Amino acid sequence: MTTKRRGLVLAGASAVLCMSPFDLPAQDQQQVQGANLEEVIVSARKRDESVLDVPVAINVFTAADIEAAGIERPQDFIDLTPNMSLVQTQNQGTSFVTVRGISQARNSEPSVAVLIDGVLMVNPAQFNQELVDIESIQVLKGPQGALYGRNAIGGAIIVNTKRPSDTFEGSFTAGYESGPGQRLRGSVSGPITDTLKYRVAASYFETDGYIDNAFLGEEADPFRDVSTRVRLLWEPSEAFTADLRFNSSQVDTQALYFNITESVNDTSLPVRVNNPGVNERDMYGLSLKLDYETGAGTFTSVSSYDTLEEILTGDQFNFLPIPESVLFQFFGADQAQHQYLDVDAISQELRFTSPAGQRVRWIAGVYGIATDRFISTGNVFDLGTGAVPQVRRQPLPLFNPQFTYLADSQDNFAWAVFGNVDVDLSSRVEMSLALRYDRDERENTTKTPAEFIPASLVGLAQPGQVRKHTWDEWQPKITLRFKPTDDSMLFAGYSRGFRSGGFNQTGVSAAGIAGIQDLFDAETANTYEIGAKAEFLDRRLSASVNAYYTRAEGSYFFVFDPNTSTQNLGNLDRVDYQGMELELKAALAEGFDAFLGLGYTDSEIKQSDRAATDVGNQAPLVSEYSANLGLQYRRHLGDTLSVLVRTDFEAIGPTWFYPDNFTKRDPVELLNLRLGLDGGRWSATAWVKNLTDEEYNAEWSPGPQFFPNPGYTNNFVFKALPRRWGVDLTYRF
Repeated sequence: MTTKRRGLVLAGASAVLCMSPFDLPAQDQQQVQGANLEEVIVSARKRDESVLDVPVAINVFTAADIEAAGIERPQDFIDLTPNMSLVQTQNQGTSFVTVRGISQARNSEPSVAVLIDGVLMVNPAQFNQELVDIESIQVLKGPQGALYGRNAIGGAIIVNTKRPSDTFEGSFTAGYESGPGQRLRGSVSGPITDTLKYRVAASYFETDGYIDNAFLGEEADPFRDVSTRVRLLWEPSEAFTADLRFNSSQVDTQALYFNITESVNDTSLPVRVNNPGVNERDMYGLSLKLDYETGAGTFTSVSSYDTLEEILTGDQFNFLPIPESVLFQFFGADQAQHQYLDVDAISQELRFTSPAGQRVRWIAGVYGIATDRFISTGNVFDLGTGAVPQVRRQPLPLFNPQFTYLADSQDNFAWAVFGNVDVDLSSRVEMSLALRYDRDERENTTKTPAEFIPASLVGLAQPGQVRKHTWDEWQPKITLRFKPTDDSMLFAGYSRGFRSGGFNQTGVSAAGIAGIQDLFDAETANTYEIGAKAEFLDRRLSASVNAYYTRAEGSYFFVFDPNTSTQNLGNLDRVDYQGMELELKAALAEGFDAFLGLGYTDSEIKQSDRAATDVGNQAPLVSEYSANLGLQYRRHLGDTLSVLVRTDFEAIGPTWFYPDNFTKRDPVELLNLRLGLDGGRWSATAWVKNLTDEEYNAEWSPGPQFFPNPGYTNNFVFKALPRRWGVDLTYRF
């Protein structure tokens, strides 16, 4: 964004935000005294309570917030959350969520626990999906393992879909966007019997895409998503509830249209791949949640089965047409690549929750998950047909056209026991104690055929070779909460988070990449935090501030090896993170609200076996700061008609992508705008995302450093989406 454009954006936003009630129309001057923020009830601690009383850094998006802000995918609410970012990559099954510096990488476990209707998402490749018919989203920061399960090292995301209703109701949305593309969304709900209710939601989205492929003369990123969810709620008595949920998602898009450049800030290069590529992801999930209330408390059982299959094909390094490719110029033949992922998981959780109204409140439970995972990657000769073979579990003949092929299957079983106790030490002081023990047993079997074993590993690796490793960790947490008044709260705490290690594909250690072995280790994070929340001016203003320090051991970094088309993880021995968050919400007048969020994270690599020169650098995928400024004005024009104007400004600070800090992305500033008209049963909304058409790269990954020239000249960048606009029409019944 140019200095002039940035100045106009900030000046305009500041002028509106700084309007006093005396600058408003006369009608709004009279209404300002009655304006206030609604009380928000959350379930962050497995109990319903006001967000003001929860001793956790939390961001909440209600159904009204979701509709007003146009939240349709995870990227949308993450953009509105301070100290949280999402790096969207080209393949749908990979998104890097970073919370307070705790980051995620390809093929790693997630940095946050994600729960939908109380069911833990078991596979990080499931995260990036359509959000349809959502009641609320709660984002908790800091380790949350005791209450929200494995991988909650950075926090937890709690998504609640709308419950089946007692009466027949529904909605339907049709939209057009500038790709060009179209969107259809709908839901219907109602009773089947006096005790059985249903809710069905579905969405369809298809677009031609936004990023030009100059060589093929078409868009590089066409996209189609079809998602469904069916939910049955059975309540035969006041004591017993059964909640059955089925969901599916099918994505069809393209991939592997990177640019190769030295700097993450270089957006000048056009996409010029001769293979459009394929990225197909199919997900299905089935879960059953049972709740039985007794006088002593509530017994809960959560069972789930999930399956995911994803195929990825496209161009190989250096992502140029065959005659211009570096492989063709040096060896007379170009290559393409493929990756296949197939994951099945079964999980079970049992827990008991004491009644909420007691002085001592507690939760105890056990959890187990069994995962069967298969992954294959490889390179094939590019024959110039424009189609890359979709290689899955069996390679094609060696050199005809298969050049490399690696495959592994993983049989993993993890289990945990956990407990949490909240004690009222007085009417205004509460102490919370939590403890979780995780044990993760992993087994990797080499499925690479003998003829594809890398030459450097012949005699060391062979088909059927089994590698085993177990990681385990105790995770304590203690929090003290003090409420000086009914409208304020102070808290302080310590927590330990854990994320299991895993296996890179057999043979990648032979590539000689610094810090990369066939196994990457677990990560732990010790976090100390203080915070405060308060409401002022008869709930016309709310504020929260948090400060934290985290010492992490085993933080991830990512490297792609084009020789084998493998995505590899390594560990940094120690990284320290410290930072703060400040959030303000204000009801400036009746229907006129303002939101401000600021986040700052300072990361420093303290120890690194990858390279001694890493010490003192910033950690990968960490943005130094984030800022969110939102303004929303709703004005009633009659009994049922109202108009809504909303703008959201986001600033993302300098971001580093690799431990050596070779390249740093400059700050990014984005502006979104929405204008809506609501008539009760119907609504019409026009929207623009990235209004100023900010050009930047969403991702940077290190490429081959020594071919054809030494040094960082061969790095992968992926363009972020340009300005998009659209119109949505909704009818409710």
